[in-house]
Amino acid sequence: MDELQGKTATWRFDEEKVVIQYSSRWRNHALLKALARCEVPLPAIAAVEFNSVAKKGWQLQLRLRERTDPYAVVGPLLPEKGQPFLLAGGPDTELLAEYYADQLRIGADAARLGDGPRPPHEYALAIVPPVPLHIQTSEGRAMFDGQMFRLEWSDDASSRKSKKRRMDYALADIQRVEWFPQRSLDEGYLRVVTWQEDDDAKSAKPRKDFACLLTEDSAKQDAWTLVMAATVTAHLWAAEHSGSPQPANAAQLTADTRSVYDRIRELGRLHEEGLLTDEEFTSKKTELLNRL
Repeated sequence: MDELQGKTATWRFDEEKVVIQYSSRWRNHALLKALARCEVPLPAIAAVEFNSVAKKGWQLQLRLRERTDPYAVVGPLLPEKGQPFLLAGGPDTELLAEYYADQLRIGADAARLGDGPRPPHEYALAIVPPVPLHIQTSEGRAMFDGQMFRLEWSDDASSRKSKKRRMDYALADIQRVEWFPQRSLDEGYLRVVTWQEDDDAKSAKPRKDFACLLTEDSAKQDAWTLVMAATVTAHLWAAEHSGSPQPANAAQLTADTRSVYDRIRELGRLHEEGLLTDEEFTSKKTELLNRL
């Protein structure tokens, strides 16, 4: 396999996939350290972008096909240093990196053409960690086995949650999973949105919401809740294509969800081009998600 080493990871690739081994050094973003390793099938890649950064080196980024990258749709846009499919390096390896970018682009184009009608969600399942997946935060645990999602709270949770102890959600009952990282004094959380969510659930504060698992004072907890949200999302995409039973209004809701995600991706592009500030992007994205 060809190999390209950058500041945050090492990429190894052949005619089938890109294997990304993330560095465990302490300065690396918590998400990359949580993932440790990731495989991206070449047919999942929509584009390969290479940019030279004057006097600073280079950046190589994989843009994945629609409904293939669950990390990009479950919450706010990740900072550059936390994007799992972006690699940067110094000026001394720029020519090598540009050469490999061309090779990856050629390989990805050929793989897509030869892949036939395979649905993108299959690649999403390859990109996220295997199930069963268990994560721990200061408030409790989340567990997912591919069909059932469970939130379980510890004695450190609010009295409302600690008395309830746990909530189970069948995959067929989940519309989406949201992720919100910690911001300033606000707690971060993972949140399950069901097809039948009522107004009381929408108005509940995260600390008292039975659909939420909080994170507190820990980038590591934020990273693992993002990994969990992305993993459940990948399985939701797969369930849509498998013919799994859904509520009567699910077809329309799914169409609405896709429309929202398409608009969020467009906002992300405008944000990356500097046409939207961080605050404008977050505000507009939250507004779109609240319409679901």
